Amino acid sequence: MKMKILITPKSFRNYKHKAYPLLEEKGYEIIENDFGRTMTENEIVRLAGEGVEGIIIGVDPLPANVLEQLRDLRAISKYGVGMDNIDLSRAAELGIKVKNAVGTNSVSVAELAVALMFTMSRKIPVHSAAVKAGGWDRSIGFELTGKKLGLVGGGQIGREVAKRARGLGMDVTIYDPYFSEEDFLVRYQVGKTDKLEELLSQSDIISLHLPATSETRQMINSATLDLMKPNAVLINTSRGELVDEEALYEALSSGRIAGAAQDVFSSEPPAKDEKLLQLDNFILTPHLGAFTGEAVEKMALVSTNNLLEMLGHKE
Repeated sequence: MKMKILITPKSFRNYKHKAYPLLEEKGYEIIENDFGRTMTENEIVRLAGEGVEGIIIGVDPLPANVLEQLRDLRAISKYGVGMDNIDLSRAAELGIKVKNAVGTNSVSVAELAVALMFTMSRKIPVHSAAVKAGGWDRSIGFELTGKKLGLVGGGQIGREVAKRARGLGMDVTIYDPYFSEEDFLVRYQVGKTDKLEELLSQSDIISLHLPATSETRQMINSATLDLMKPNAVLINTSRGELVDEEALYEALSSGRIAGAAQDVFSSEPPAKDEKLLQLDNFILTPHLGAFTGEAVEKMALVSTNNLLEMLGHKE
């Protein structure tokens, strides 16, 4: 029986002319995600329950109950970095190898985070909408230069944000219990704190750069939002699960913090009647942090080569 590879990310096909031949020359048949959206657990089981040796996965769910039904699966290659949609411990127990595409999208996501900071500081969507509606009124903004940026998470993306923020003259501090890149702190003159409360209370902008885990889910909640300055802005380009959205709505609508911009949401896409979307001081983009030509090409090729390596086809 000819073995198969399931590829779920929708944007992967933009570079399939480069990636597919690498799989096909090894004799694999390719199954694409033709749903035009993130696949459900049942859809993954239906397509990959038998004869699929490898999966290149996006944000589609691979919990334990799904992995247990994929009888021929030997390897999972993450199209990107965050692997919180994969039950890594169960995969290990089942002997399924897992690897992510480290470093492929860090620049793109970091640039979006900085873009959202500019967007919030100058209230660009509100002003643009007002002009298109025939108005010419202005509301005052603020400069990023000299502001305190608190980075929650100092991984590859967090460090890329820090470098760009330092170039803008921002005062940058990282909170990350696992951070050990002391040379980076010295080189870019970045501070580090072991106290999240301190970071939240002192920062003008807080930017989240960490995975969704049992420890980090809803770490931004009513209590932590209360610690922030009234003029603080929250940026989240990581995972929607990091933020208690009900608490965020209350903080934004009551003026406890000035604004928030996210590229992620707890349920994507959000419901049409989602009340956060009605607020002028809240921005949501459609999870496009890694959606640049440069990042997509790198993710496609690296995830393909990672999969082939795990399946024993290392050149």
